[in-house]
Amino acid sequence: MKSREELLIHAAFIRQVEERIVEIYPTDLIQSPLHLSIGQESLAVGVCAHLSKQDQVFTTYRSHAYYLAKGGNVPAFFAELMGRSTGCCKGKGGSMHLADSEVNFMGTSAIVASTLPHAVGAAYANKLKGNDNLVVCVFGDGAADAGIYHESINFASLMKLPLVFVVEDNDLAVHSRKSERQAFELEIHAKSYGLSTHSLENTQDPKVVSDFMNSIYADVKSTQRPAWVRLRAFRYREHVGTGEDFDVGYRSRDEFAEWSAKDPLIGLEISEAEQARINSEIQSAIDFGISSPFPTLEDLYLDVI
Repeated sequence: MKSREELLIHAAFIRQVEERIVEIYPTDLIQSPLHLSIGQESLAVGVCAHLSKQDQVFTTYRSHAYYLAKGGNVPAFFAELMGRSTGCCKGKGGSMHLADSEVNFMGTSAIVASTLPHAVGAAYANKLKGNDNLVVCVFGDGAADAGIYHESINFASLMKLPLVFVVEDNDLAVHSRKSERQAFELEIHAKSYGLSTHSLENTQDPKVVSDFMNSIYADVKSTQRPAWVRLRAFRYREHVGTGEDFDVGYRSRDEFAEWSAKDPLIGLEISEAEQARINSEIQSAIDFGISSPFPTLEDLYLDVI
């Protein structure tokens, strides 16, 4: 079990990875649109802290933090963002379609809610095979607007699947608030399907999230029934891109100030040796991406079924 300090260092590493992405993005090295996780690292680290390599994670196109928190290969991550053949998806997926089968980070999609049925299918397969793998499916509150969300949580509950649905609730679908989109309360609605439901508001500390999720995982493994979890979230950057968007008018800096005041990564003291290790790992991964070749025309036909 990782200590709070270890979890904070892991979250800080993820933030620094994305801050380097922000730095190099204007150079056009990165050949992909970006949905950054800055401000939400504690959720990813906490959700993944008690998962084994065999446990499977499905998430959204805002997936950098989860890919890294699950243990995804860092050089392959940067190579993928740069569209290189050594990327985790051979340069064909980019930021919104990351996957790493070595750690059962099962892939992401640019289509909202599309990984929900994939996660349900994986959990159903695990049940049929009789293994102990846990499936975690992470999505935003905007995904609950989609019909496949309702079908997925219904089927998971009906079939009693070992699956945890995790809603990152930032009250937004791009720029639209839940009050403009949903005539139902998320948790009340999920409970009506017979799911055990859980909610955490103060998610800035990865240790708090980790402890919260660990008890839920234990319950799901014990009962072999799915759970539904709402984690409050706040992204520091714009919906897509590397800039800020507080001037757009759908949210304010006051919200940012309230959230960031509880952010343990702001002002986190990291030892010189640890910071040097982080710097070296990130720079080596960037250099790997830069030195890697682009896919060839022949590569277009590989991995196509």
